[in-house]
Formats: sequence, C-alpha cells, structure tokens
Amino acid sequence: MSSVHDFSARAIDGVDRSLTEYKGKVLLIVNVASKCGFTPQYTGLEALQRKYADRGFAVLGFPCDQFGHQEPGNEEEIQKFCSLNYDVTFPMFAKIEVNGSGAHPLYEHLKSSAKGVLGTEGIKWNFTKFLVDREGRVVRRYAPTDKPESLAADIEALL
Repeated sequence: MSSVHDFSARAIDGVDRSLTEYKGKVLLIVNVASKCGFTPQYTGLEALQRKYADRGFAVLGFPCDQFGHQEPGNEEEIQKFCSLNYDVTFPMFAKIEVNGSGAHPLYEHLKSSAKGVLGTEGIKWNFTKFLVDREGRVVRRYAPTDKPESLAADIEALL
C-alpha cells in the first residue's frame, strides 16, 4: 500500500470508515490523548481544522493509550472530553495502538513512510503528527513538541 487512502479505521462512533473518504484532502494525522502534557494541543489542532477545512484540509485524531496510560477512557468518554473541553469538530477515531505487534496498519504505514529521529520508526509519545498530501502520500513527521500552529506554512504549501 502506498497511500493512506488504502486503509480504513473505526471511527469514534464505532463505524468503520475508509480513508478513501479523504482523497483529495491534505491531512494531519495525530495520535492523541486526554491526560497528556500535550493535550492542550487540541486547541491548535482545532484551529487548523477550522482555518483550512474549506480549502480541503482535515485533522484526523487517533486516541492512543500506549504512553503513560494517558488515554484511559472509552470512546464515548474520549468524544465527550474532546467536545466539552476543546470543541473538537475534526474526525476522531476509535482508540488504537501505534507501536508494537498490535499497531494499527495505518500507523505501520505512517511510521515507515516518515521515519523519526535517526531513522527510528516507533512513535515516541502522544501528539506525534504526520502531514499527508492530497494523493495520500506521507510528506512529513512532526514531534509531539511541534505545536500545531507551527505547521501552518507546511499545510498551506500543500493546499
């Protein structure tokens, strides 16, 4: 598989969704968590969603509990948290694993397409971000410390 559009994932509402729905859109795919020091990045992610959605952009959030048990809730609790605390409107998916033998196939693709520091593939922490072009190609990987607003120029270059 050479495109993120070749994958599917279960949405936070339990419905399986094909990522072909996002063909022609620039995507920012992020593993998120509700109880992380980086959780306030939801504000910046939502700001990007609102600023660029009408130009063919979407943030896709993938909750993950593999780092410090910082996403302990179930899908309903996660969705409620995101809605009440950050007014998240971007698509959220069911909780997944991003590393190890249970890693979601989408994340296996993302990690191999855009390696981390020193060529590592593993996701180091919550809020690792992957920028994907309109054809579904992974363009760049960003560290959890990279604030969403700092990605605006890279996003605009793809829009």
